[in-house]
Amino acid sequence: VLYLLAPIKMDPEMDSQLKIGFIGAGNMAYGIAKGILSGNVLPANVKVSAPSSRNFGRFQELGITVTHSNIEVVCGSDVLFVAVKPHLVQLVLSEISQHVTDRHIIVSVAAGVTLATLEELLPENSVAIRLMPNLPCVVQEGALLFARGSHAKQEDGALLRSLLHRCGLVEEGPEAWIDIHTGLSGSGVAFVYLFAEALAEGAVKMGMPSALAHSIASQTVLGAGRLLRDSGKHPAQLRSEVCTPGGTTIYGLHTLEQGGVRASTMSAVESATERARELGRKATAGSRK
Repeated sequence: VLYLLAPIKMDPEMDSQLKIGFIGAGNMAYGIAKGILSGNVLPANVKVSAPSSRNFGRFQELGITVTHSNIEVVCGSDVLFVAVKPHLVQLVLSEISQHVTDRHIIVSVAAGVTLATLEELLPENSVAIRLMPNLPCVVQEGALLFARGSHAKQEDGALLRSLLHRCGLVEEGPEAWIDIHTGLSGSGVAFVYLFAEALAEGAVKMGMPSALAHSIASQTVLGAGRLLRDSGKHPAQLRSEVCTPGGTTIYGLHTLEQGGVRASTMSAVESATERARELGRKATAGSRK
């Protein structure tokens, strides 16, 4: 099966007619919604539900209708994003399942909740897709990976790709990659922020004003990431291009290696991946009680 080489077929007319629903009004729902609206989806065709009104304001600023009724969102949607905490998935799907029809595409963004669990909680033959986005979807620079359930066709995946393409990089893969993606990119964003903070604090230690140091650190991370993405070069190659014999960079890299930054980062991705798997096992156990 070819996943990463599958072409993305855009259908702006189809996207503009889709009714999109979100159950959950947290950061992931907001990031995806903002990315979708930067494409061809109309705000009038999007609806968000949550038990609390706390996060409704930012959705309303985008022109999105908000409600406390999950049923209202389901009945008015073609594509439904279930964007709640993993332990709430069973409760939400139990509430809405009788309103899910064969016209719905159910997209879960709950970390660790497997396709098997989703399909067990939904009506028979429901189209389920598991999606893991990350926070930079808010600025259309996200990294999103999805896996199709047993009843989701290739065209369902193509529709989701078309819908999400303005959110950032959108790829499809086997479900086994989703938890790894959670550790790499979902949690990895926070790892990058920690490194950016440390870069800036190093400059502050050496005498640079804090505001300037943090501004330069953020631009350094942005520029390095963009060059890495756009050049297509391996990170090690770009790193070697920055190093000159006896220069400042190789001295700094030596210090990082002494601190174990490479091993610590690999372990951080591993820990986050294992936690995602653990959340999935808990969600699966909960659905069978």
